[in-house]
Amino acid sequence: MTSFKKLLTLTTALLSCSLMANAHALNFDFSKMSRTDIGFAYLKLGYEHIIPLGVDHILFVVSIFLLSPQLKKVIWQATAFTVAHSITLGMAMYGLIKPPSAIIEPVIALSIVLVAVENIITQKLNPFRVAIIFLFGLVHGVGFASVLVGLGLPEKEFVTALITFNLGVEIGQITVILLGFFLVGIWFGKKEWYHKRIVIPASVVIALIALYWTIERTAASLS
Repeated sequence: MTSFKKLLTLTTALLSCSLMANAHALNFDFSKMSRTDIGFAYLKLGYEHIIPLGVDHILFVVSIFLLSPQLKKVIWQATAFTVAHSITLGMAMYGLIKPPSAIIEPVIALSIVLVAVENIITQKLNPFRVAIIFLFGLVHGVGFASVLVGLGLPEKEFVTALITFNLGVEIGQITVILLGFFLVGIWFGKKEWYHKRIVIPASVVIALIALYWTIERTAASLS
């Protein structure tokens, strides 16, 4: 019962954090900024979209990390995710694809649920997981694009802003992976009890949060 109460408390706390996250705000006059300044501005915005604002993307990256917290294996998965979301981010920003956010946002949440559930039911990294992560990355890329659409991109430095925003996102994701490795993986990743005591409880919390988001976002899209 004590463990359940701790799990419930942690889930509630994380949900509260996600609901309190503020949206990006642009306070820049791009007409008076150099290419370098615009690049740094969007690098910062990309990073902030992960840390601290991107709670859903953080949980997805953490879910990737948890099952096999070895940097080499995590990097392979993260690379697949990066390549995928870079493709759809670029395509969406150039108007080649226009998936509705009413569909994309619930699917992003559902992708977190599925990865977390896989962590619970298996103890070994499935060779097909990289392909699955790639597919989910395609969806997340469209989500990143929706953020950029909301922010707007300076016409004279469209490519610069697009590339640096994506780079900022990557630095944010790498930060999450390294934090996970140095706080958890390096100390507990090879312990016999790692999956039972860390992966399963953490993945249950993540799955519950993401399931809540899935239901909430689906309901919002239908209203």
